[in-house]
This record gives sequence, structure tokens and C-alpha cells, in this order.
Amino acid sequence: MINKRLLIKHLLAHNDENSFYDKKRKVNISFKEGKAKFLKHICALSNSNPKNNSYILIGVEDHDNKIVGVDFFDDSKIQNLINAYLTNPPIVQYENISFPHLPDDKVVGLVTIRPTGKITSLRKNIWKYYGGSVFFRDGSMSMPKVFDIEIKDINSKIVEAIENNAQNNIEHTLNGVIDFMNLHKDYNPQYKVFKEYFVVCWSGQKKIVKDEIFYSRVDIKLINEQVLLFFSALDEVAITISEDSFKIVEYVNLGFQNANKYYQLEETIIHFDNSASYTIDTKLLFEPPQYDKKVLYHIYNTNNTILEKLKKGLSFTKNEEADLNNLPVTYLICYFNSFHDAIDKLNEAKPYLRNYSESLYQLYKETIRILRKVKYS
Repeated sequence: MINKRLLIKHLLAHNDENSFYDKKRKVNISFKEGKAKFLKHICALSNSNPKNNSYILIGVEDHDNKIVGVDFFDDSKIQNLINAYLTNPPIVQYENISFPHLPDDKVVGLVTIRPTGKITSLRKNIWKYYGGSVFFRDGSMSMPKVFDIEIKDINSKIVEAIENNAQNNIEHTLNGVIDFMNLHKDYNPQYKVFKEYFVVCWSGQKKIVKDEIFYSRVDIKLINEQVLLFFSALDEVAITISEDSFKIVEYVNLGFQNANKYYQLEETIIHFDNSASYTIDTKLLFEPPQYDKKVLYHIYNTNNTILEKLKKGLSFTKNEEADLNNLPVTYLICYFNSFHDAIDKLNEAKPYLRNYSESLYQLYKETIRILRKVKYS
């Protein structure tokens, strides 16, 4: 089994960006331009490596390979995006890899691209790229090429050697468990060994509500691969463990004027097999809350007034401060109730929320995470 943290280090040490791996400071697939560029790189790496995996590292400075990290990204539906826009799409996996020197909420995104052996091309137009376009790697660049280009297998032995050097061992696993337990000692850290091989560590603040156990500030990590499986500073999580599975049910707290309610958002089940392999299945459970339209119109207009004051740098009353803290989730609820312009307002508010306070910007990011999951599903 590959230790993904070691794999990232070996990729960075091997060479600069080349025909089998790319590195990015960050990516943004919330907008067409970012989505198009991401798809272009996936297409180019898949076509340039027909017989070996290729990789994209996200959260690494381009000029000096410094690992700075990005936000935890838990979108299991990224394959749906790739299937929708690419012909002969490769199998793509996005994993969050933790590093000891990074803050708790920062990871390195590792994108693994497994080719099909067929030419991958854009299925339809996106941004400035035309449907039918084919991309290949030319050194560190993803470039459009013609269909009849000869595909040479030049990277298989190099990538195989890098992956072999990143294989896990007992020392790495034990160190990973000890590091996790020490780092999360204030949040009830625990571990479980599955199938005598896989080690899962998790931690969180425990809370009992009507005889049910929930956790907040949850970290869940597959130690063997150094993959962070779940991270959230805000949401409530229920955890169920069996002999061969680890189930996470994520809840979100939504509502108006302190009349909030917990709603199931997503279920994730990690199945561990006797063959030293595992699978992760996710299922969206979310049913958006519905409200009276007249009430929502009033709340939506109040939000818009608060946003205008925020943009102008005006001061807020005590009640308006409370409305400001609820602004991201209020726009989200309005959107779920067919106020389609609410998302435009939420995007418009982003830079102002970020400048106002870190805690408010964190609420915005959590809101966008919920929206992304629901949208892609």
C-alpha cells in the first residue's frame, strides 16, 4: 500500500513538473475557467501516460516546491464532472493528504489519474476550449495536439519506481498513529484496526442528544496511506463501526432566528476487504428545508440590506451582527427554496466576508461546501 505523503515527497524530489505530474498552488472548479483548466490537465496527463498513473499536486508553490496546503476538499462527485465533460474519461481520485507542519484545516490535494488506454478528449465546449479538443503534456505544459499523434510509453518505469519507494511499512504506520493521538489528545482520539491491516484514527468532541452520540470538530484519517478522510470544524457527525466498515453520517445545522434543526447531509461508508483493499461509497441524504415564501422574501431582503452595509463598510447594530453571522446559511436556504439569485449574492459577499472576520469566512466556506455536494449530486 502506498503512503501518499511519501509519494508526494518523492514526486516533488524527482523533478520539476513534467509529463506525468503537475503541481498547482490551488484550483477552483466552482467557475467555468477553473473547471476548464482542471479538465484540460486531466485530459493531457491521461493521454500522455497510457500505461501508468499520473498525478496533480494541489497546495504546492510552483517556484520552490514549498508545501503550503489548501482547504480540505471532500467532493466525492468529482468523477461525475470528468465523465460529463470528457470522452474516454480516466478514473480520477482526489485525496486529502495531511502534513505535520500544516494547520489542521489544511492538506495537500493529491489527484491520481488512471488512464483507460484510449485517447481522452473534451466531450463539449467549456470556457475557451472546444468540444473534440485533445490535449497532451509537452514537458510541464498541457498542449492541444492532433488525434493521430504517436503515444509513447516513456514514464511507466519512472512512475513505478517512485510508487515502489513510497510503499508503507510498520514504522510509518506506528508513527502515524502516535502522531495522530498526540495531536488530537484534547478531542478523544481513538483508533481501530480493520482486517489486521488497515488503521483508522478518528477524534472529535463527543455530545449525546436523545441517547444518540454525535461528534464535532471531527478528524478521520486512514493512517496506512496518510489520507484525511473527513474534516469539519462545524458539522455534527455520527460514527458507526463494524468489523469491516467505518460509517460516517454528516449532519448540518440549518434554520432561521435560532429555530435551527439538524439535517442529514451525506453518508460515507468505508468497506475494508480481506484482500488488503478498501472502497469508499458515498450517498447524499440531504432534503433541503422548505419555508413559507412570504417569510423568505422578508428574510432575503434583509440579507441584501446587510450585504450592502457590509460592502460600504458601515457599522452594524447588535441584531444586524446576528443577521450578518447567519448571512451565508440564509442565502443557502433561500437558494434551496427557489431564490436562484441568492447564490449570486452569496458569491458577491465572499471577499467582504473574508475581510470582515476569519470565523465569518469559515461559515461561508462551509456553506459553499454543502452547496457543492448538493449541486454535483
